[in-house]
Amino acid sequence: MVKAVTLATCNLNQWALDFKGNLERIIESIKIAKNNGAKYRLGPELEISGYGCEDHFYEQDTHIHSWMSVATLLDSDLTNDIIVDVGMPVLHKGVRYNCRVILYNKQIVLITPKKALAMDGNYRENRWFTPWLKPRTLETYYLPKSISDITGQESCPIGDAIISTLDTAIASETCEELFLPNSPHIEMGLDGVEIITNGSGSHHQLRKLCTRVDLIKSATSKSGGIYLYANQQGCDGGRLYYDGCCMVMINGDCVAQGSQFSLNDVEVIIATLDLDDVRSFRASFMSRCSQATLTEEFPRVRCLIRMSNAPNECPPRLDRVTPIHYISPVEEIGYGPACWLWDYLRRSGLNGYYLPLSGGADSAATAAIVAIMCQLVVMDVSKKSEQVIRDVQRITNDKNYIPTDAKELASRIFFTAYLATKNSSKETRDRAALIASQVGAIHKVVEIDQITDSFGQAFSTITNKIPKFKVQGGSNRENLALQNVQARARMVMSYHLATLLLWEAGREGSLLVLGSANVDESLRGYMTKYDCSSADINPIGGISKVDLKRFLKWAAEHKNLPALLDVLTATPTAELEPTTENYVQSDEVDMGMTYEELNEFGRLRKINRCGPVTMFERLVADWNHLKPEIVAEKVKRFFYYYAINRHKMTTITPSYHAEAYSPDDNRYDHRPFLYNTKWDSQFKLIDELVTRYTSCKSVKQEQPLPTQL
Repeated sequence: MVKAVTLATCNLNQWALDFKGNLERIIESIKIAKNNGAKYRLGPELEISGYGCEDHFYEQDTHIHSWMSVATLLDSDLTNDIIVDVGMPVLHKGVRYNCRVILYNKQIVLITPKKALAMDGNYRENRWFTPWLKPRTLETYYLPKSISDITGQESCPIGDAIISTLDTAIASETCEELFLPNSPHIEMGLDGVEIITNGSGSHHQLRKLCTRVDLIKSATSKSGGIYLYANQQGCDGGRLYYDGCCMVMINGDCVAQGSQFSLNDVEVIIATLDLDDVRSFRASFMSRCSQATLTEEFPRVRCLIRMSNAPNECPPRLDRVTPIHYISPVEEIGYGPACWLWDYLRRSGLNGYYLPLSGGADSAATAAIVAIMCQLVVMDVSKKSEQVIRDVQRITNDKNYIPTDAKELASRIFFTAYLATKNSSKETRDRAALIASQVGAIHKVVEIDQITDSFGQAFSTITNKIPKFKVQGGSNRENLALQNVQARARMVMSYHLATLLLWEAGREGSLLVLGSANVDESLRGYMTKYDCSSADINPIGGISKVDLKRFLKWAAEHKNLPALLDVLTATPTAELEPTTENYVQSDEVDMGMTYEELNEFGRLRKINRCGPVTMFERLVADWNHLKPEIVAEKVKRFFYYYAINRHKMTTITPSYHAEAYSPDDNRYDHRPFLYNTKWDSQFKLIDELVTRYTSCKSVKQEQPLPTQL
């Protein structure tokens, strides 16, 4: 006989410390779950406070407002006949925990603290929370008076336990715990838990979704059971974008999946499954049954709800297996930063974006992402999304505006400028204008030679010297200074334009300035400090040049932006030096390394944790088309420039996190910014290894070939 359970999980676009908005989104998701007959509603990690509160978790205010939100849920009929699982911080015996709080029928059934905290990459959970290190232990949590007055409960259990309903068993694991070698779901499943829930705060990173999906598949294919996964979706106030993709799996198969990128604040997916499918799967796996008999029992907390349909009811339709939907990395680059930009714009209170558009690949990619943002907005408006319509009308200061065309929307919220000097070319000027036209941006051409010349005149007045470019006979120092003054003048002009362009158009408000330095240029430090890479936010600052080129091709072909194809065939150049018959400035020549090499250096430095010596040893084996001394020279050059430019990362523009080798000093890549740029010991050992490898290679080449018999 079918024992059908209907479960709900969700993607929520929560915002750190937005207790009113967060509660409204939670309530909406509960109502949707109840209206669809769900008996369990799961929400994301720390959904009540927002995941990214960071040091605000130290404040008692954060806990006070979190319990006020819980009180609102309990003092209504929202928890009647449905288990509501919410995430929030909880202070117990003077220790702060990241918890799941389980509500049912206006009561708190159980508080489950997180047992393993995320402490790598972008995560610093141990800074604010303590893991629950008492397995299979329950304690008494004394509830705040505001909760007791509603529930009549003086206390509730807190700890590592299973919820036992009238017909099944449910248990929680939170985000990081899924990634552990010995995840909680393993022993909980062996102890009879049939429904595992995971309220998560997992951010987007290129090519990461498959890792998450594989872990959930593995959890339910080895142990059997139902796995309910919820996630944050959106920008909650920082560099990360949480990419949603809530899902439900049973016995290794997916039956429901939410969107990975969306402008909607609330998305709920419902699945109806048969508990007997879990039971027959497990009972037929005899070696698992043997392990189950040896499993130490978890404490159980009783919850008097029947999750499945009654025997006399007609069984509902069960959800069928559905293939997981993955999108390509280039689509991730298009949709992830676009959604992040929309969240940032609508929540910042400002009225649009401004971009210095050079006609090169990086600023072109940034413009394309804004174009995709506008396309997503128009698509959601066409679906009558009231929330998106409200946001558009607030941003444009037009309460009657309903956008129907992405280019027309861009003309209201996106402004670009080509900041020309005597070193700029007609090709880049024309490309910038064409890209702006295809996107729909309001485009300006601004000559800034008068500004940069005034700096030169001021310097000449002070010193009686006139610096020259290298091609004019100047030194490297003069050449660098003349390039930097152009770059910094562009930044100052950019902020001036961002402040006044809406005023020029007769509109209220101001614009956010977009940066467009890619992750490889940040890694190498190939940028001027406080030039127009020093913007308000940067949607491509965590994306490699290699991936950006692939994205440009995709966006040109699939997003109606054909001008981007012209960018792909152009030589990357900063256009800060005069062009002559014998000299054209090239980014890769200036850097002394290709973007492909930078990509490899970045991955080895961060992901593989290689210093100079280890990196050389890896590359001398992988780059066997190059002599060891050439590989050594490339590695030394990289580390020298990385070291002398590391200080730039202390002021880098906040960027969308997308790549695992991001050098962002402010959050992700915690390293010194004052190095011994000689790397004396490291480079000395590399030189010794070059001599050794070259000698070994020579001896090997001198060995006579074996004589054939």
